[in-house]
Amino acid sequence: MSDGIALAATLYLPDADGPQPCLLEALPYRKDDLTSSYAESYERLRDEHGYAVCRVDLRGTGSSAGDALDEYPPIEQSDLAEVIAWLAAQAWCDGQVGMWGTSYSGFNSLQMACEQPPALKAICAIYATDDRWTDDVHWRGGALRLVDQVDYNHYMTPMCVLPPVPAVWGDLTPDSDWEAEWHRRLETNEPWILTWLRESQHGAYWDHGSVRLGGSATSGYERIEIPTLIVAGWADGYRNATFRLVSQLAAAGTPHRLLAGPWAHADATTAMPGPRIDFAAELAGWFDLWLRQGGTGHEDACDVFVRASTRPEPDLDLHEGHWLRLPSVPPVSASVHELAGPRSLAVVPDVGTAAWIDCAGHLPWGLSGDQRLDDARSLTWDLAPPVGDVVGHPVVRLRVSASAPAASLSVKLNDVFPDGTSALVSRGTLDLAFRASVHGSPAPLEPGEEYDVEVVLDACAYTWSPGQVLRLSVAGTDWPNTIAPPAPVTITVHSATLSLPVIDQTFPAPTFGPGAEHTSESSEGIGWSIEDDVLARRTTARTVSVSEYGAPYDGRVLEDYRGEVWVDRRTFEQGAHAVTTYRLGWPLDVGRVDIEVRSVMDLAIVDGRVDVTIDTWASRDGVEVSHRHWEEQSITTPGG
Repeated sequence: MSDGIALAATLYLPDADGPQPCLLEALPYRKDDLTSSYAESYERLRDEHGYAVCRVDLRGTGSSAGDALDEYPPIEQSDLAEVIAWLAAQAWCDGQVGMWGTSYSGFNSLQMACEQPPALKAICAIYATDDRWTDDVHWRGGALRLVDQVDYNHYMTPMCVLPPVPAVWGDLTPDSDWEAEWHRRLETNEPWILTWLRESQHGAYWDHGSVRLGGSATSGYERIEIPTLIVAGWADGYRNATFRLVSQLAAAGTPHRLLAGPWAHADATTAMPGPRIDFAAELAGWFDLWLRQGGTGHEDACDVFVRASTRPEPDLDLHEGHWLRLPSVPPVSASVHELAGPRSLAVVPDVGTAAWIDCAGHLPWGLSGDQRLDDARSLTWDLAPPVGDVVGHPVVRLRVSASAPAASLSVKLNDVFPDGTSALVSRGTLDLAFRASVHGSPAPLEPGEEYDVEVVLDACAYTWSPGQVLRLSVAGTDWPNTIAPPAPVTITVHSATLSLPVIDQTFPAPTFGPGAEHTSESSEGIGWSIEDDVLARRTTARTVSVSEYGAPYDGRVLEDYRGEVWVDRRTFEQGAHAVTTYRLGWPLDVGRVDIEVRSVMDLAIVDGRVDVTIDTWASRDGVEVSHRHWEEQSITTPGG
């Protein structure tokens, strides 16, 4: 880089006559061990489709030098602009670069499209969002995401202080020892989660890296001028940018395509649930169109899988439904349902366990189960479903009051079978401190005062089969997806309306090459349970994920993630505990070296405060070499 920092890259170069376009993926997840198993997909892009492919460890992560300060810092965009220019200038590249990736690398693909480096000609953003404040793994509808704290939000702490891979570091920076760099990281890196907890309101911090500036329906989208493919999954947390982003690209005249399937946060070729598609062919076809054919034959469209009534399972392999090819702005009409009130509900703080984590990915973060237990502890209205496909964002407008200054709403749209089985279709969450706007300033409620609020549910595409019932469910929490209110509270829905975007026209279906017949998900090494301590009146959700595998350079890896979150059903006190352990080993001239980094985090959430403690230990060959401790107190949640 221009400041002298070296970034580690792996190149997959085709055996081709003459230079070819290059595809770039940039991640903080360690290309040479923790995500080395992804190599087959890059080899396929090289061998079957003739692309040069580049994977980069972002600054301060994996085997790249520098400091990993946060996700998506400004220096990252500066670095990637330099990387793109470097790639375009290589003899094996024809000067054209495409950028793509899943989740983090989907985010930075959108960010770099906004930065407009000259050689970047097209992007594909898979499972990414345009709004980091309310559509990421930190906050949702103004409420703190709870179970995410023991997943991504915690495991990035030890990941960011793992050492570079010795063999790579030695080639990249021959004047620096890998172990010295490891100790430097251990001594200087600060947990990212501390920043995310401090930033408890929308503002400039969250707007950085977001296309949807300030939550505006239009501001910021005009920064993207290159062809953009958006890939989303209806079982994934990053689905709300779908129609919102595509409609704005259409308004700006930017070439685009939306591909939205039934999938969770995984490759559409092998993800659950199916139907799965040959996604590598779709990805290569997109870049062929813009990097080789100049866009010849492109037509803006939304290729959408409309889910149909299917009995829920946490590891569902196949979802019923049908595909539609829709225009950029689907032609919908509003189906409006009036919901009678007033109706009151004493909030039960552990409602939501059947839906589990919103950003569902690989197991143990499975798909939503039967909602009937949560429905029984919520206010529900059973309605006749609309005729036609619901495509877009359902909206619920409510007149509500609460008995305490802090309260939340969790609104779910469900599909009820004749035997009572209830399947989740879509949901929305709102901390009522943000009742004026989730992108505005929070304010406590006046107990007993009535407020008009709007809850926009997650984007979906769904049709109820004949004989099914549409159920709207309203609760005071979606735990442990988001935190419960800080104290017992009763909410009253005085009146409400549900508005559904319905398509009643006929559209053709797109065609795809087939993906895997069954999902590649495995429950080996996985634990996922809900525990009820009857006497303590405490509900605990626990997760375990352990895997061990080989890595390049004769490496060996162990990943061990263990976390739990709990809530006291009487006091509404909540907490979280997480332990993440990484063990890495490589052969060196002095013999094999084995290192371990273990990080423990505890959150206590009481009276609207979040108190966090984090400890990280590191050892080499069983001997401790580092221990650091962080503690922050009285970080106020917006609703507290």
